[in-house]
Amino acid sequence: MATARGLAVLQAIVNDYVATREPVGSAGIVARHDFSVSAATIRNDMAALEEEQLIAAPHPSAGRVPTEKGYRVFVDNLTRLRGISAPQRRAIERFLRPGEDDLDQLIEKTVRLLAQLTNQLALVRYPTFSHSRIRRVDIVDLEDERLLVVLITSRGMIAQHPVALPAGQTLSTAREAIIRVRRGLGDELVGTELEGFEGHADAVLAHVAPGDRDLAERLLAGVRLCVQGSRSERLLIAGTGNLLRTEADFDHTLVPVLEAIEEQVTLIRLLGEMSHDGSAVSVRIGRENDDRVLEETAVVSGGYGPGDREVGRLGVLGPTRMDYRANIAAVHAVAGYLSKVLR
Repeated sequence: MATARGLAVLQAIVNDYVATREPVGSAGIVARHDFSVSAATIRNDMAALEEEQLIAAPHPSAGRVPTEKGYRVFVDNLTRLRGISAPQRRAIERFLRPGEDDLDQLIEKTVRLLAQLTNQLALVRYPTFSHSRIRRVDIVDLEDERLLVVLITSRGMIAQHPVALPAGQTLSTAREAIIRVRRGLGDELVGTELEGFEGHADAVLAHVAPGDRDLAERLLAGVRLCVQGSRSERLLIAGTGNLLRTEADFDHTLVPVLEAIEEQVTLIRLLGEMSHDGSAVSVRIGRENDDRVLEETAVVSGGYGPGDREVGRLGVLGPTRMDYRANIAAVHAVAGYLSKVLR
């Protein structure tokens, strides 16, 4: 177990290596940090850290760099969460204002802001809406004898789907039926939870006039697709260029990582696992990520949602050589502000 000074030396090595990407030697530590001991003493501390596999030499006669285990010990011993700067706080407050955007705009702003604050690849998992309610159902005329079903949820999610009129009907001849079915949809569906949609859909059909049934079934099918889209797992990503600029920090090609980012399934599963870690901000480093594709990356993520209920998750992905303290602070702050906006 590293001593208190040994942990301080590890912290110095991590901070210097993150800043310079150069292996760190004892002489550099003495010159840049106030340990009030000799370089020989620091070398002894580094030897103990190396024996515990917290640091390693990338090649003979070089300084030392942190290992995955070393980064983990560093993160676990961050006793004080660095606050974000005043300009960062103003940027968050300017970007994330309650009531100004629908959910899609809000999530898009959030992911772009997080990428800018951290200079990492940022990702936001859309809220899961198992408890979201239908706030409004609209039916809008389109060209070519079609209608557009528009669903708005209590969380601001907007989904839409086109629907063709029954054969032989036009917007003019079906006008009265459209009005009746629209009224029935609103009366039966507005205020209900998405999870209970099917039961209320049956009630709509039970009360519809026989001559309106074909139209009602088509419109309900459109609403059903909107509901399914609102409940699906979605991930928004920004800052891919930030990740590409760190390619030198990876021993292997970035192509598999970029493919996993594009496919999203691996990241969605990882964020789901991290939501069970039991901390406000969770960190996975290197091979702590179960998927081999991500074993050279680090992921910092935090949950967001109204009150104490987590409905989504956001975070950053980058090389294991990242500024953990700053990224943890940024993820924590942005998640907190997003939670306030969603209340």
